[in-house]
Amino acid sequence: MTADRWILALEAGELVLPSGPVLVMHARGDADLGALGDVHCVQGFAPDHDRLAARGLPVTPDLPDEGQFSVALVQIVKAKAASMGAIVSALGALAPGGLLLVDGQKDEGIDAILKTVRASFAIAGSYAKAHGKLFWLTRPAELPEAALGWLAEPIETEEGYLTVPGGFSADGPDRGSELLVALVPQLAGRVADLGAGWGYVAGEILSEQAGIEALDLIEADYAMLAAAAANIDDPRARFHWADVTRFQPDAAYDAIVANPPFHIGRHADPALGRAFIAAAARMLGPRGRFFMVANRHLPYEDALKAAFGTGRLLGELEGYKIYEAAKPKRQTPTAKDASKR
Repeated sequence: MTADRWILALEAGELVLPSGPVLVMHARGDADLGALGDVHCVQGFAPDHDRLAARGLPVTPDLPDEGQFSVALVQIVKAKAASMGAIVSALGALAPGGLLLVDGQKDEGIDAILKTVRASFAIAGSYAKAHGKLFWLTRPAELPEAALGWLAEPIETEEGYLTVPGGFSADGPDRGSELLVALVPQLAGRVADLGAGWGYVAGEILSEQAGIEALDLIEADYAMLAAAAANIDDPRARFHWADVTRFQPDAAYDAIVANPPFHIGRHADPALGRAFIAAAARMLGPRGRFFMVANRHLPYEDALKAAFGTGRLLGELEGYKIYEAAKPKRQTPTAKDASKR
């Protein structure tokens, strides 16, 4: 396994870090941060956050309220808006003269981000290795006005929903979720929405169904869950920032709905959906029912048969399939699937 680029750049003498505390934005759970010294990690994706915390690293989902850092490292993500927002937030947390490092893979868009940053800042150096790039710059006393425009402000859709820039379905409800809401039958008792996003499915179901006693929104993305809490004003809603594949409810659910994610970075991976199916089977009561929407080409039928005793296709239209499954076998996700969340 290739060492992280900042380690290689330090070892090669191309990068020299000033002394002082280090901020790491979008810190990945498996990143080797030991060479950076006194780090504080910011990570809003629950699986990575939990891995960092388990390693004993200081980690929060938001920027610390106080303190200036000597160094800031931004590990970019697939959404350029989120990466650029993290860069300007990191610059704001740096003391003037502090060092900003930005790292990412080519297929994550690091070259496009470097081009954007270079238009407003003088780049002090860069280091390319392992299909990616690390670049760095010194924070000026005053940030250019163009950089302040990189802040990722919440988006309000035409329908009045708050969404997350660069997040899934940021422009409004996606068609798969709309079809799931349209076809799901009347529910009762305790319900959960796995991978609830900014709350469209849960909010619509709550507004239409009086028989629901409580609805748990379980979402790994901290910003998404905050948007969901802003979008849903219903006392039956409860919000859980957690990895779906590891979440343990306080009691079994009577019904679960889900529009599972199926990407890791920029790459499709049906293992994510399979992990959601296994998690749903584990969380449901013996008479519980699971309702899921998925892109038609994704191969989830075998996973549904393995996790549930019965099932049926509620509908297949507009490139989507909507499933109902019952009689959960309470299977748990494999270590391989859980590690990919």
